[in-house]
This record gives sequence, structure tokens and C-alpha cells, in this order.
Amino acid sequence: MQKSVYRRRLVPVLAVGVLAGLAPGLGGGAASAVDGVARSEGTGADRLASYTQQKLTWKRCAADKPAAFQCATLKVPLDYRAPAGKRIDVAISRVKTSVPGKRRGVLTFNPGGPGGPGLDIPLEASQGLPKAVRDQYDLVGFDPRGVGKSTPVKCGLGADELSYPRVTRSAADVAANEAWARSVSDKCRAAAGDRLPHNSTRNTARDMDVLRAVLGEKNLNYFGVSYGTALGAVYMQLFPHRADRFVLDSAVDPGRMWRGMFRIWAPEAERAFQRWTKWTAGRDATYHLGASPAAVERTFWKLVARADADPIVIGDAKLDGPAVRDVLRPAFSSVREGAEAVVQLKNAAEGRAVRDLRVAEQPDDNEVASQLAVVCADASWPRDPDTYRRDAFRDGARFPLYGDFASSITPCAFLPRGAEAATEVDNRVKSLIVQNEWDSQTPLVGARAMHRALKGSRMVTVDEGEGHGVVFGEVRNSCAENAAMGYLASGKLPSRDVTCHAAPGQRRAESAPRAFAGR
Repeated sequence: MQKSVYRRRLVPVLAVGVLAGLAPGLGGGAASAVDGVARSEGTGADRLASYTQQKLTWKRCAADKPAAFQCATLKVPLDYRAPAGKRIDVAISRVKTSVPGKRRGVLTFNPGGPGGPGLDIPLEASQGLPKAVRDQYDLVGFDPRGVGKSTPVKCGLGADELSYPRVTRSAADVAANEAWARSVSDKCRAAAGDRLPHNSTRNTARDMDVLRAVLGEKNLNYFGVSYGTALGAVYMQLFPHRADRFVLDSAVDPGRMWRGMFRIWAPEAERAFQRWTKWTAGRDATYHLGASPAAVERTFWKLVARADADPIVIGDAKLDGPAVRDVLRPAFSSVREGAEAVVQLKNAAEGRAVRDLRVAEQPDDNEVASQLAVVCADASWPRDPDTYRRDAFRDGARFPLYGDFASSITPCAFLPRGAEAATEVDNRVKSLIVQNEWDSQTPLVGARAMHRALKGSRMVTVDEGEGHGVVFGEVRNSCAENAAMGYLASGKLPSRDVTCHAAPGQRRAESAPRAFAGR
């Protein structure tokens, strides 16, 4: 099986296969589709009537796709506070249940990101979900606002502006990082400055509710992965009486969106790294990286120093010391993957043949721009560059693997603030959270915080589970999958939180839906 080392994208691409379940809502009609706006502004739901009552034109998505896979375009307001203003498109798709007699509603998906397209998910999910789930739901996907075919945002960034993070080891690094962040910010302001403040998770949740109303549904069922758990939680907060069965897989901490989520990677990476050194030292006969945790740690840092002196070449990529730290951070959460990746990088540094190793491609301009739009609009970022400098130096000293990366400056320091305050998640809507213990992108500590914020939730934790994503992760866990799919099929939450145990030998035989894989 191919082993990959992934270079981190501009902001944490938070995605994988996940579920978050909500219990049946409290009813109400499509007319209240704007509760998330109307309640806060004291206005009537009829302000969105032109959107909630629109008629969709469904067409076959593509000639090379099945006829049952249909696509349409939904119109939504750019700014829900001014619905008569500019309109934007949201590309949507569906695969209807083939058993109308069993149908109970729609199941909507988000694969993560921010910036993850979701248009193909219904087709892929129709081939991967159990029959008991497929029969009950029309499967519905969409590209979130600003992404893919949904009035995409772009900044016109050059190749050298698409990479993040920026290492912070010297005054020169600080100056270069600030110059990069300002340059990206200037380009994004010029290209899409009027739209960026409205590309928030809050507005995407509102788009989902307009979609629910247009489809004629009283309630929404949802399957969200990684960043999709944040989107699901915000929808639950805005429309608690509309949220039915919600499954959140690999959850973020809603109180840390977003700089806090990035910074939490540093201490969690150190924990994973120490676990990895112990595991690898016990297998020195296999990996030859050191017979003690201290020796394994020295091997790694020697590799980083070697890459600083002479970058390691993997295909078209040249990895210096910071890049080695960057690409290996997520690998250490899966101990075997981390050991194999270090062996291969060490072989490459020493001029030996390299197999089963690649560095992920750069994200494109739309992915970077749409990610920035969301994380900058969702939260209030420090505006003083010195804040980032101080944090990066301090965290780099405390957490040498990733501290400087996690705290360094981003374009959010200079981009416009979001049009509205962030949504505080604190409700009692019923839902299901599914989480691996060792998740490199959405650490367990964050999922536990989501569980506390969603007071009606139950949580399924995979003890010693590795990887980002549970339900469609690389390693199958029947216990967790049965809990998630059983909830979608029956609506019954576990009576209490559940601990499943990792099954490291149970690699997924079939391919997971690509939309959920490795974002």
C-alpha cells in the first residue's frame, strides 16, 4: 500500500470520513428557513422567500456519470443581512433513494476543508454507504460558497505564495513571513475583497438551510468530516429545530476556530512524536532508526539538519529542514507510517532508492483563497505582527517540531474581518461525534471540547485509533462504523459515550469515497 507524506496546505485542511448525528428536530415549516438571520435581526422569514421558494432545474451532472446523479444551481444571497443585494450560486447535487417507500428525508454531506468540494459525494456515497442508510435518504452534496463551481473566490496567487507554513527562526524569517502575508492579503483584497467577509461558516450553514427549504424538507440530516464538523455544529446552533440526525467525524474545537486550532497542533505533535519514538525504538531491527527513544529522536533531528544543509529531493520536490518537519508532522500520529516515511526520507538523503513516498501537490488558487476566506471571516485574528512573532519564537522553543509553524503569521492579520461575529456553539441538540485518539489534523482534545459544547451529543472514541477520519479512514473500525451508521439508519443514539478499540490490522479492502480521503 502506498505511503504518502503530505505537505500542509495554506491552512489546515481539515477533512476525512466522519459523522455527527442529531436527533429529530421539533418541526416547523420551510418559511422559517432564515431563523439564523431572522432571530438575530428581528425580521420576518419572508425576506428570503425569493430564495426558499425558488424552483431548481435538475440535470444529469455529466455525460460520463450515471443518469441518477443529478446537479442543479441554488441561488443564495451573498449577505443574508441584505438578501435583496448580490446573489451567488451554490452548485448542488443528489442521488435519490431507489426505495421511495423507505425514504425519510435527505442526507447532506461536507468533506472538510475549508475549501473541500462536495459535489461528487452523493455518487461516491451511494456506492459506499450501507443499504440501510442509502434506502432512507436522498444523498445531497454541494460545493460550499466560494468553492469549485459555487461562485469561486480566487486571489490570483503565484506558486511561491501558495505554500504555508513559514518557518520562524530568525529576524529575517519574521520579515519574510510578514511580507508574504501582506502580499497574499493585498492580492485577495484586490480580487475578492467584497466577498471575503461573507464567505463564513455561518453563511454556509444558512445556505444549507435554504437548500433544505427548497427541497421541501422540514429537517436536515448531515454527515460532516473534519472542518465539516464545525459547519455541522454551526448549523445546529442556528437551526436547532431543523437538525435531525447529525454525525460529526473528527471534530474541531468550536471555541478555537481558527488560530487556536492551528496552534493546538504544536503540543499534540510533540505528544505524537514522543509516542512514535518509543514505538520505533522497540522495532529497531526493522527500521534501524535507533534502539532507544532518545536515539530515534536524534536520528530525526539529524535528518532535519541534513536537509537544511542539502535539501532532500523527492520527485520534483526539494525538502529543506523546515519542510521535513512540516511533511512528517501528520505522519507521526500513525506510528508505522511515520517510521516508514522517515526511513524513506533518510534513504533519499543518502542517495539510495526511494519507494512508496510522495509529497502532495500544491493546492490551487481557489483552494487557498476559499480556505482563507472562511478562517479569516470566522474569527477575529490579531492585527499586530509582533503578536505572531512573539508566539512563534516562544512556541518554537516549547514545541520544536511544529511550534513556530503553528503560530506564525497568516494573511488573516491583514484581510478584512468577517461581516458578522463568530457563532458561539453551545446547545443541547442531539448528535454523534466519532473520533480517533491519534488524529493529526483534529486532535482528540478538540473533539472533547466539541462534545462539551454540544451538550446533547454522544461521543464514540477509538482508543489508540490512528489517522484523520474514522468512518472512511484507512483503518476500518467496525465498532465505530456500526455506531455511526446505526444512528443514521435508526435515529437511536448510544445511551452513553462509547469507547471502541483500534484494530490496526483491519486495513480497508475497498476504496473509501475519494471526497473523504486524505484532505
